[in-house]
Amino acid sequence: MKVAVGQFAVSKVWQENVQTCLEYMTQAHADGAQLLVLPEAVLARDDSDPDLSVKSAQVMNEEFIEQLCEQSRNNDLTTILTLHIKTTPGRAANTLLAIRGGEVIARYQKLHLYDAFNVQESRLVDAGEGLPPLIEVAGFKIGLMTCYDLRFPELALSLALAGADALVLPAAWLRGPNKEMHWATLLSARALDTTCYLVASGECGNRNIGHSRIVDPLGVVIAAANQRPALIYAELENDYISEVRAMLPVLKNRRFAPPRLL
Repeated sequence: MKVAVGQFAVSKVWQENVQTCLEYMTQAHADGAQLLVLPEAVLARDDSDPDLSVKSAQVMNEEFIEQLCEQSRNNDLTTILTLHIKTTPGRAANTLLAIRGGEVIARYQKLHLYDAFNVQESRLVDAGEGLPPLIEVAGFKIGLMTCYDLRFPELALSLALAGADALVLPAAWLRGPNKEMHWATLLSARALDTTCYLVASGECGNRNIGHSRIVDPLGVVIAAANQRPALIYAELENDYISEVRAMLPVLKNRRFAPPRLL
């Protein structure tokens, strides 16, 4: 399966951001990709107003999602990203959407909110309460995660034990001391924990690091971007997953019960 990862700097104007998403979808499909992963919270962002993502939240049948669905109607590309979806007045859910064939085929409300490094995502965002689903793309089972979820190995492991071959991760990884190192280390660690591919998109711009990566089941980076807008590609191979899991059967060798959501 050919996968694409797009990264860009989200602007404060949602119409600009949806146009960027549509352009990446068009290019990824033209280049033969079957899966496209875009960043977290692509609706709107403003460096001077950290609450803009929530203030700009839409509902499921508003224009941003409708335009993405319309773009996907006539091809088999699966596009994954996250948006803020309205919940109660002044609040929203950071919601991952998988879009294919003109509709949203899966949703996941971010479980682990980013209450760390002097940021409190939970102040305006409602956490999810259920494990994300698996979706199937071109014969691969894909597990869904969002940004800060990367720091919680039990979520990635739950998805792998449920049958995931690859994990996708839209993200907006904030800059800070050693944060690029955290990102790179955690992506490779989760790949090694699960013997899954990791397909991660990081928003770039003034506040976030970019550095989108595609990592193989042995933790090796097979495609990467820097801090600028980019669209990167890699081929994922089912046979290679089988080879790695025969050589490194960590999922079979586990002696602990599968983790449960509390």
